[in-house]
Amino acid sequence: MSDIIDVQAIDSEKAQALKAVGWISYLLHLVVAVGAVIPGAQPGAVLLIVALVIDLVKKSEAEGTWQASHFSWRIRSVLWAGILYVVTAPLWFLFILPGWIAWGLISLWFLYRIVRGMVAMNASQAVESAV
Repeated sequence: MSDIIDVQAIDSEKAQALKAVGWISYLLHLVVAVGAVIPGAQPGAVLLIVALVIDLVKKSEAEGTWQASHFSWRIRSVLWAGILYVVTAPLWFLFILPGWIAWGLISLWFLYRIVRGMVAMNASQAVESAV
């Protein structure tokens, strides 16, 4: 028996596992983002909450890697979108058109952030930290 552990192989396996988790999270976010932009195709907030929980739980495992930026990116995207949706919700009660426009713009911004993150993940690069 050999007690030698190949650290590089373990790190590679961990990196691949984190990348797989990242793709699952991005795909869940993408389904929600596309559903928010297409009228009548709202998949619900449950998928978004599942993705957010995955990101919150796995974020600590990515500390010190390029993938840590992706976890933070997705978490910030969801939190900012949620805040913006809540802040603009009264527009729906007062005026239908401004509410629709505001939520449409927020949804497009959210979709942009998810696609931008997916492109960076595909290139195995960190995401810039700009909000």
